[in-house]
Amino acid sequence: MSTPTYLLALDQGTSSSRSIVFDRAGGIVAMAQREFRQIYPQPGWVEHDPMEIWRSQLATAKEVLAKAGIAARDIASIGITNQRETTVVWNRRTGEPLYNAIVWQDRRAEPTCAALRERGLEGTFREKTGLIIDAYFSGTKLKWILDHVGGAREAASRGELAFGTVDSWLMWHLTGGAVHATDVSNASRTLLLDVRRNAWDDELLQLLDVPREVLPQVFPSSHVYGHTKAELLGASLPIGGVAGDQQSALFGQACFRAGLAKNTYGTGCFMLTHTGAQFQTSTNGLITTSAAQPTAQTEFALEGSVFIGGAVVQWLRDGLNAIKASSEVQSLAESVPDAGGVMFVPAFTGLGAPYWKAEARGAIVGLTRGTTVAHIARAALESIAFQSAALLQAMGRDAVAAGGAPVSELRVDGGACVNNLLMQFQADLLGIPVVRPKVIETTALGAASLAGLSCGVYSGLGELERQWQVERTFHPTMSRERAQALMGEWEHAVRQTVAG
Repeated sequence: MSTPTYLLALDQGTSSSRSIVFDRAGGIVAMAQREFRQIYPQPGWVEHDPMEIWRSQLATAKEVLAKAGIAARDIASIGITNQRETTVVWNRRTGEPLYNAIVWQDRRAEPTCAALRERGLEGTFREKTGLIIDAYFSGTKLKWILDHVGGAREAASRGELAFGTVDSWLMWHLTGGAVHATDVSNASRTLLLDVRRNAWDDELLQLLDVPREVLPQVFPSSHVYGHTKAELLGASLPIGGVAGDQQSALFGQACFRAGLAKNTYGTGCFMLTHTGAQFQTSTNGLITTSAAQPTAQTEFALEGSVFIGGAVVQWLRDGLNAIKASSEVQSLAESVPDAGGVMFVPAFTGLGAPYWKAEARGAIVGLTRGTTVAHIARAALESIAFQSAALLQAMGRDAVAAGGAPVSELRVDGGACVNNLLMQFQADLLGIPVVRPKVIETTALGAASLAGLSCGVYSGLGELERQWQVERTFHPTMSRERAQALMGEWEHAVRQTVAG
């Protein structure tokens, strides 16, 4: 019987669960996707039903095997990638969730964060975790569940409860409760992990009042975590790779060395630069995070996030009714030679890195009688590139301060990276090549690659590097003077969103 070489990636996202089968060369064989409910109990709260997450993920895994025309025994290994920071607590005996999953966007833990900041603990968390104290991260969500669900804290201290991010929740169910584990990239987003030691930290646990008994074991991202129950997919399969979505995308882009960077253009934009084994603290509004780690060797990345990326196109469609479908935005924007002096700052929910201006609100500036909806559409598209350029410039300043070199090319993925106008403008602003790979499903590819490494489908990082292929490279054509002038206009527009 031939050795199986297909890899199954479970890509559990914020709005849908997907499964993708990859062949050994990293090509997509088949894909299946199911959306699930978003639950908004009150303003600022966002929840998911953990059982719905599990059922939708399992359903897509079964569906994709059927679509690919292969059996479970043809799969060499499973890789899991997931929405990060989303928090689940469940009963170890029954596997039942104690409460809905609290989603990464949820802000209910802000009072806990404010109290920690008032105690002057920002430096303690930053030094050990690389993160800022924020309700975004899962440790504060876990504390909220333990504090607000009746009997939770007592049950936790008796060892009856398990906490995990979505990867841990899926692994628990895939293995029939045999495995309670996570990888370093997900663990690094909890505010509970000392990322230099890859170990849960007693001081941080005490500060967030989290009992050690609820925590999963932490392993490298490429590791055989356990095996699935045979009855789920038709054969018992190894789970060989796990990484949070953005670190998985960095890995899927073959950014394995310090100085390589990727930007994911989704609803928001997430930019990560690999910094190697060096834990590098940003002085420019970025956070330090663990990269996906193929071995026990620590590896880090600097990360910045743009809150409104592709979502600005949705606003043009649904809020302004300027277009009927998102796909129309490129042709509308290309109907004018430039934005006609219009700058669009889509700070609908404040500004993320490197500005961190929660009070900022969206603004369209530079309007004249000659402005048309096409100019506004072009300015909206360009806003994605401006925000990403500000991020990369911040990363460059951090790199130089640490004795390194600025990023020399940007690898891109995510839905909006198919927009050629946007990618060309991005290259023009940055003054470096913007590289789009043949496979833009890099989040799932990263998980599959990590799984392939642990089970011997791939010999090492060199083979994965050689396999990564470029579909198109966008070279800068704009003069540096013009690009700098445009960035100056952008920064001026940003200042106007927080004026007064």
